[in-house]
Amino acid sequence: VAILTLYASPPLIQAIFNGDPEEIRMLIYNFSDLSLGPQEAVRVLIRHSADVNARDKNWQTPLHVAAANNALRCAEVIIPLLSSVNVSDRGGRTALHHAALNGHTEMVNLLLAKGANINAFDKKDGRALHWAAFMGHLDVVCLLVSQGAEISCKDKRGYTPLHTAASSGQIAVVKHLLNLAVEIDSVDKDGNTPLHIAARYGHELLINTLITSGADFHGMFPLHLAALNAHSDCCRKLLSSGSCTR
Repeated sequence: VAILTLYASPPLIQAIFNGDPEEIRMLIYNFSDLSLGPQEAVRVLIRHSADVNARDKNWQTPLHVAAANNALRCAEVIIPLLSSVNVSDRGGRTALHHAALNGHTEMVNLLLAKGANINAFDKKDGRALHWAAFMGHLDVVCLLVSQGAEISCKDKRGYTPLHTAASSGQIAVVKHLLNLAVEIDSVDKDGNTPLHIAARYGHELLINTLITSGADFHGMFPLHLAALNAHSDCCRKLLSSGSCTR
């Protein structure tokens, strides 16, 4: 009966019982061959002594991978078996960093509910809020701020979340942060404000948003940065706003 039961089991379970690591790996990466979902697969692997704290070459644990890929149900299986959800990978990023970076709002919510440190920083002092702002994940930004993320935190470059959003041209995130009354003229370690950063990377619409919101030109003119990086449209925008005379 046991043999019949095993024979009738999904391929992944058969591979686990057979102890064939290559077959297990192949089946996990080829979901079309599986007769059970990822959550059930994780449960089976754990029942057969899979290490929930195992790390890959980047020091990422199964929770890091689940968070990055929005495998919510898998994370729910793994988290109760962990001593902490704040373990860092080689780059200093926690599962929360990965969830925020990839815009997975539900995963961010789950991790916070399970004790994730909302202000944990990676090796470059980047917080989850920095990464969500940089990638333009407004829903995640709103969630993190509502749960107490520090909106004026700085990374090793001196970038605030407003700087990181400006560097990648994320207008919606910039507008939201400005509505929260963040310091629009906060400077990084090189004395650059978010307006300087927007000019450097050629984000014309964002330049307009920052200028109309009252950004100061602050020492080195953003026009210089726009010209240095050959952003002609941004140069025209800055010239029309009178930046070269301020």
